Amino acid sequence: MWACWLAVFAAVIGLGAADAVPTGWRLVWADEFDGPGSAPDGSKWTVETGGNGWGNNELQTYTARTNNVRVEAGHLVIEARRETLAGEDGRSREFTSARLKTLGHAEWTHGRIEARMQLPCGQGIWPAFWMLGSNPKAVGWPRCGEIDIMEHIGREPGTIHGTLHGPGYSAAKGIGKPFVLPNGKAFADGFHVFAVDWDAERIRWFVDGSAYHEVTPERLPSGKPWVFDAPQFVLLNLAVGGHWPGVPDGTTEFPQRLLVDYVRVYAREPKS
Repeated sequence: MWACWLAVFAAVIGLGAADAVPTGWRLVWADEFDGPGSAPDGSKWTVETGGNGWGNNELQTYTARTNNVRVEAGHLVIEARRETLAGEDGRSREFTSARLKTLGHAEWTHGRIEARMQLPCGQGIWPAFWMLGSNPKAVGWPRCGEIDIMEHIGREPGTIHGTLHGPGYSAAKGIGKPFVLPNGKAFADGFHVFAVDWDAERIRWFVDGSAYHEVTPERLPSGKPWVFDAPQFVLLNLAVGGHWPGVPDGTTEFPQRLLVDYVRVYAREPKS
């Protein structure tokens, strides 16, 4: 785990200039996390709180404390800590962390959604950058649709996953694919850009500009609907434990930090 900490330090001090606007797109929303103050911009993000397992048997309580979420040195920092705090159900949990969403502030139908991030590593650590349909209370999950732009299981330091969830293709049946860094590299070693291009008939996943996964309506299980034609909002979170990553063990160091350099949303330029 000391390798993870050294990588975080090296990447922060060596951070370069922000990427240019991709050809064929125009920027419609962004948070560069460069503003003053230690809290995320409340006009762009809602910080969710509580500790109810979040449908995945997760072990953390999410808080809005600056211990767990803050803007610092040009980055959003989401920090998971080993500390006991009661959740909204009254149950004390051994870990704290944070989860943010743009619901109520911004949502989009189609576009390019990307974030430049440095991921934590360690058994039981589960950072995610993802989207949900803006009507989950009305239609339920997974009919609202879910686009997992990036999920990372800390015990697999060089692997991330991009996955689509909808009615008839959700949870373990989600349509996903991993991306593995070459030459044994780890996502904790530096910053990477994770993105999706979302059109009416196709969603493509990218790491550092390279496409590695694509889903179209034709790829869905027979008779299952394409529900990705309605607004979605963005979420960022750092979970601890859960059905997929498992629980932290003696090798897992705390605190763990997910660093986000920016989140940007683009609309496609009209064809001339």
